[in-house]
Amino acid sequence: MKKIFLRSFYQLLFAICLVNVHSIYAQSAMGPNRINEMVARFKNDVRGPYKDIRWFCTDGSVRQPKDPCPERIGPGQQHARYKDEVVSLAQSNHIFLGQILAYTTNEELWDVTHNHSRLKQYQLDKYLRLVDNGWINQKGQYYRGALQVEDEEARGISFYKWLLAKDELLEREFYFIRQTLKDVPHNGDDNIAQQMRSESKVVSDQYTPFMDLRTKIHSQPEVSDIQKVIDFKNKHQQVLTVDLTKKINALVVTMQTFFKPLDIQALLNSSNLVQGTALGDKVLAFSKGLDVNKTPSYLVNETGQLLFEIREGLLLEKRPLARLQLLDISLKLEELLFKNASLWEPTTVAGQLEKICALTTASVGAGYLELWEWEQIAGVLSQYGQEKLSLAELTTILETARAAVEWSAAMVKANYQEVIDVYTTFEPKAYAFIDDRIRGSIALHLGESVGELGNFIAKESALTNKVLDIVNQSTFRGLNPGYAFGELVVVDGSSEDIEVSSDKIYIFQRSPSDLKPVAGIATVAEGNMVSHVQLLARNLGIPNAALSDGNLQSLKKYDGDRVFYAVSNKGNVILKPESEMTAEERALFVKKERNTDKIEVPIEKIQLKNTEVLNMRNVDANDSGALCGPKAANLGQLKKMFPDQVVEGLVIPFGIFRDHMDQRMPGQSVSYWEFLNAMFAEAERMRNTAVTEPEVENYQLLQLETLRNAIKQMPLKEDFMVQLDKSFKQVLGADFGDIPVFLRSDTNMEDLKEFTGAGLNLTLFNVLDKEKILNGIKEVWASPYTERSFKWRQKYLLNPENVFPSILVIPSVDVDYSGVLITKGINSGNEEDLTIAFSRGAGGAVDGQSAETYTVYANEGYRLLAPAREPLYNTLPITGGTAKKVATFQTRVVNEKNIREIKNLAKTIRMTLADETNSDYDGAYDVELGFKDDKLWLFQIRPFVENKKALSSGYLESITPKINTGKEIPLSTKL
Repeated sequence: MKKIFLRSFYQLLFAICLVNVHSIYAQSAMGPNRINEMVARFKNDVRGPYKDIRWFCTDGSVRQPKDPCPERIGPGQQHARYKDEVVSLAQSNHIFLGQILAYTTNEELWDVTHNHSRLKQYQLDKYLRLVDNGWINQKGQYYRGALQVEDEEARGISFYKWLLAKDELLEREFYFIRQTLKDVPHNGDDNIAQQMRSESKVVSDQYTPFMDLRTKIHSQPEVSDIQKVIDFKNKHQQVLTVDLTKKINALVVTMQTFFKPLDIQALLNSSNLVQGTALGDKVLAFSKGLDVNKTPSYLVNETGQLLFEIREGLLLEKRPLARLQLLDISLKLEELLFKNASLWEPTTVAGQLEKICALTTASVGAGYLELWEWEQIAGVLSQYGQEKLSLAELTTILETARAAVEWSAAMVKANYQEVIDVYTTFEPKAYAFIDDRIRGSIALHLGESVGELGNFIAKESALTNKVLDIVNQSTFRGLNPGYAFGELVVVDGSSEDIEVSSDKIYIFQRSPSDLKPVAGIATVAEGNMVSHVQLLARNLGIPNAALSDGNLQSLKKYDGDRVFYAVSNKGNVILKPESEMTAEERALFVKKERNTDKIEVPIEKIQLKNTEVLNMRNVDANDSGALCGPKAANLGQLKKMFPDQVVEGLVIPFGIFRDHMDQRMPGQSVSYWEFLNAMFAEAERMRNTAVTEPEVENYQLLQLETLRNAIKQMPLKEDFMVQLDKSFKQVLGADFGDIPVFLRSDTNMEDLKEFTGAGLNLTLFNVLDKEKILNGIKEVWASPYTERSFKWRQKYLLNPENVFPSILVIPSVDVDYSGVLITKGINSGNEEDLTIAFSRGAGGAVDGQSAETYTVYANEGYRLLAPAREPLYNTLPITGGTAKKVATFQTRVVNEKNIREIKNLAKTIRMTLADETNSDYDGAYDVELGFKDDKLWLFQIRPFVENKKALSSGYLESITPKINTGKEIPLSTKL
């Protein structure tokens, strides 16, 4: 009761502080510069983020530091109070500096409404203190009494006793909970591996010659590195400062602790609640096994298996503190494996495959992969016992293992990226946190082993990458073919505010969701292969590849260099300096008449006289490019073919837009339409008088901005609004403004035979309010005149002035998950296979989300290419707008029943769509769909357009090796 009372008092005190501070500090969010200034002040403040120290007594009283709680009311706790501005920052920005656990309730620390941000910030604070000499406590880290270690540890145990009692949380948040144990004190725990990496980073930051040793310690730490650090100190003793010498000595002590042999028996003895249980017996058997066999291969295999078994059996153990002890054992096992994995040096292919399988098993046990994901790939990775495998089978193993590395890294990013993005705005050192977590994980050794297998397979298949002089090139993989020449731009960080150029080649951590034209692209987080950005790249022959984070770091030194970049039809990658280009490669970029590569928007059948709002049931594929764009026409066609799986809808045709454009434009002596055409005419005149293209483009963009703003203010005609009101009631079955709808831009420039236009114009989600719908219609009409949309079509269309928007209005379906079906195996290259990519919530997979992706084979079965790793997803409330929910990854998105339904849908589309639409199109289709309560809903269908020029390029064919995939390789082959 006393503890409950004390905790309640703390909560009340914290609330009172917030109320008092409210009158002093503005509660609007504080900007990054002000927070940065605050952090700088705290670094030089002997109390850091703390105001003073008080005794917090069991009866709720607060006493001076020299006036402890009397014995009659209990001992109480002594710790600091936060400065007022720290409390204010917590309220205005949800940023918590210098957190004291004894000052924090379980619910506050778990912070469920903000995706556990507060607990993640606690972990990040620990990291920053290690790499930045105490960070905000640089001078205040020895502020006596600010916190008591024993109180913090007791609070940590209490927190985990509360948290680990919840089965659903442990199952759903296994990775994150296990990671927090590395940072939240709970009875003598430590994170010695992170401390070792942090201390080596601090030394190299202060003394550059130490960088090579730091890299070694970060990437492949070995016990022999201790002597290397000692030798380094002795060699450089004359120039090292006293402070640096102390830091190196501290690093040596940390390394000696890290490499001290782990006493499993002692660990088990300290875990008294685990002894005698099923998992406790397995730990004991593991310990006895190591006494007999100490070979690295045995240790890695057995450690990985035990990690896996602890994770699998954890939910069967119902006692929270026993679970805590098992998780602590799990962390020590991961540390043991991390120290010993590099000592296992396989000499044969079989040995390398076995090591990869063992490390992947361990990654599952440590939470970097989910259990269901392991079920999908275990069969592929467990083939090391075979006598021989074909080159195709080995390549599949390589691709699967490489994917496991990527999924592991993505798990770290999915959990921490949001918090890192916030902190990086005011503390750049926070950016390295994710890299530190990945480097301290099993994924580090798994990635190295996969790279070694990749090098072997590359030699056997002659499918080698040639990427400048960087190491581990086998982790590059082409996503779609093409070639480019231009300046290389390496973006290590957020790409959303990057202004791209159409003649440059970009390396991104993650491509921006509204990417403008570029010459070439490669990404660490590719999102998914059917996002709008990926489809545009594939459509337009823009070379596109995936790479590892390590590859990106290696390429940073070439940022700004002019390079040649090519991806072959089989996915091998070439990236070389301009000076090494061959005559054939230079000839690819000889200036040609651009019009030979451009496409003309067909306007011969367009019907602009129709100014009636249409029932979607009354349009079909024949109306595409005539009354409306292909979205509405094709969805109307699907409504006829699949009436129960397509919503009702309204179509605002081209003619209504064109009719409104004949109104007088405000501030001008001409109509909107005349203004638009005058702009194109003036641009052509400028070109004919030798004005440079950038000047012409700048003129056009300024004029389009004027037009776009004017369209957004355009008055809507009365008869049109009357039609809308009537159509909502008759077709959608609700009054205008009573049902949330999607407003989808649907232009005549989309889904042409040679140009997809995917995602270039505006879609408004779940709009309910009548006024917002009316304003949204004008926003959608204006969207083809945005800079991004204009640049894409200006680059690829002969007549960009003849672009007309229609609008598809459909009621919202708050789907559980949604995504894309391509009626072709993009990864397999088989026309009869399928590719599907789904994310949780609405709008899945199209905006570059990290989506759950499969190849579904034409005969039987399917293959998981990637799991979803998107931490948030969209929901569509009936009140309109969008909301975000937190995703977890312990279950798959798409189930077996869904896959069967999608397969049947694809079969029907292939068999009937061409006949139903009197079309001679025989290619693949791109279908957007979703599931609500396991019911399939169709939202769009369009041709899947690929760049025929890239696919048939003689040069790309010449760099694509002919591979004998049936070649058999004995697994006893030496590496």
